[in-house]
Amino acid sequence: MKDIYDVVIIGGGPGGYAAALYCVRAGLDTLVLEKLSAGGQMATTTQVDNYPGFDEGIDGFELAEKMQRGAERFGAVTEYAEVTALDLKAVPKRITTSAGEVQGRAVILATGASPRMLGVPEEAAMRGRGVSYCAACDGMFFRGKTVAVAGGGNSAAEDALVLSKICKKVYLVHRRDTLRATKSYLGPLEKAENLEFVWNKQIDGLQATDGQLTGISMTDRVTGERSTLPVDGLFVAVGRVPDTDLVRGQVDLDAEGYMIADETTRTSVPGVFAVGDARTKPMRQIITAAADGATASKFVEEYLQQL
Repeated sequence: MKDIYDVVIIGGGPGGYAAALYCVRAGLDTLVLEKLSAGGQMATTTQVDNYPGFDEGIDGFELAEKMQRGAERFGAVTEYAEVTALDLKAVPKRITTSAGEVQGRAVILATGASPRMLGVPEEAAMRGRGVSYCAACDGMFFRGKTVAVAGGGNSAAEDALVLSKICKKVYLVHRRDTLRATKSYLGPLEKAENLEFVWNKQIDGLQATDGQLTGISMTDRVTGERSTLPVDGLFVAVGRVPDTDLVRGQVDLDAEGYMIADETTRTSVPGVFAVGDARTKPMRQIITAAADGATASKFVEEYLQQL
């Protein structure tokens, strides 16, 4: 790594590499810091069918590699290193990594967010084997099948409605007796003939045959009664966890820990921009992260021209 770059991008997901592509094509000296491999959450998805340009879909890991190569083709530099500390108010901004320190005149934070897990045994092992965290991404794999959605907020309601249009049966499992979702969802949910509410149930186990999900185990939070529900898929929609610990106390975060940034991607700190799933936004998808990255490049250019 060089000592100082025009822009340092932290995170090599779709938002990070879209930003890198646009920044480097604008003539900016651009570094992408990624602690594991390109793609972030996208790289763990075996089939991406909702990203334009791939009429038969594409493997998430392959799409990530294509995004990385596209940015590097024009001169973006990737360094595989974990960011351990940041000083975003320094001039230039200082980034400490496992490979040494680097400085950036501007910083784009593309750190992402992870789905909040239920915390039941074997959940991680069953991911991609019947357990999913994105109905928009994976719902089509369960066309004509029976699935459950875990959660009671807007995300769970949205997922249940999406799945009700393609699945034979959808169970919306919530640990309380009312949804936290806004009232606008209640009418459509109640009208969906193949959707059934399962109230006051805590999912505490997964059942599988030959490594594939076949059902869920539940405990009634009122009576303590145990029960099982045969399903082909479980969609977990109990929230996300933004990866923003490094910037806590430096940029403004909302109550859930997401970086506050509007459609310009500007954060509360001049020269620091937030893109992708880690920023406040109404929809978190590959395409919206990529759009953030492109947008950020414009405002990075504006910021650097003023220095």
